[in-house]
Amino acid sequence: MRIVTYNVEWFNTLFDDAGRLINDSSWSSRWDVTKEQQTQSLGAVFRALDADVVMVIEAPDSSRHRQSKRALETFAETFRLRADTALIGFPNDTQQEIALLYDARTLNAKHAPRSGGADNPRFDAEMPFDLDVDAAPEPVTWSKPPLEVALTTPGGEMLNLIGVHAKSKAPHGARNKKEAMRISIANRRKQLAQCIWLRKRVEQVLHEGEPLIVMGDFNDGPGLDEYEKLFGRSGVEIVLGEGESPQLYDPHARLALGRRIGAIPTTARFKRKGGPYLSALLDYVMISPDLMARQPSWQIWHPFDHPDCYADKALREALLLASDHFPVLLDLTL
Repeated sequence: MRIVTYNVEWFNTLFDDAGRLINDSSWSSRWDVTKEQQTQSLGAVFRALDADVVMVIEAPDSSRHRQSKRALETFAETFRLRADTALIGFPNDTQQEIALLYDARTLNAKHAPRSGGADNPRFDAEMPFDLDVDAAPEPVTWSKPPLEVALTTPGGEMLNLIGVHAKSKAPHGARNKKEAMRISIANRRKQLAQCIWLRKRVEQVLHEGEPLIVMGDFNDGPGLDEYEKLFGRSGVEIVLGEGESPQLYDPHARLALGRRIGAIPTTARFKRKGGPYLSALLDYVMISPDLMARQPSWQIWHPFDHPDCYADKALREALLLASDHFPVLLDLTL
């Protein structure tokens, strides 16, 4: 089985309110890329992936006038994808949903939100958390509630998936350095609180003895910014688990955790105004210990780092035009 997480930048703007693809020469929301270029590139990437399951981060909007499911299934039908059925969980107000595309001919998937009490509620609720260490807990919420999925294979095996898009730490709206620092620290606190909440859910599932995959964009990683020293660890480390607690595994995260300098994998490439591109490791597929016995293998389809993607010129160009993130693949025997 091939399971993929893919953050698709500005996917929502490629559809009209009826869920139809806007496949024309007008500009997409990606810099210097038309809607036709982005749409066709995404189709090429998804077809090349040929995945059983894709966790789509920044999926099209679901709201009073738009339906993410309809848009994604239109996209899948247009490009004749095997994973052609869409599932979303709790819609959000950001126009960036978390959605699952899956092959309904061989798999059954349902939204399966859990709750573990007041300090581990459903992801569409609030969790009290002392963000600023003043002994007065504040309510923490997810702007994009994680998508919890119960996936069943043709053989009857059950797999839990959690799709994640954690809080961005970027100081959006800052007018000066002092304000940027204040916003960055506040965002870091919220991002860590979300990851602690997510870790509680991970431990709940693992203690119930069920296989688990946590996947998506964490907007974080070991050594990613200077504020990690202030808080002692990254959100990714929290979700993976530490010490005697049951741990999840992602080889790219483990490689990054083991290095202070030197090469590490990257899953995203951002254009900076007036400067060079910035690369970062933001996207992960973390698996529970029981799944490690299934001979899993991971890939990042980075067009300059993956030899096969680089050698295929059409795929290389499609990956660059489709999004500022690249797909992370897990191949797993089930």
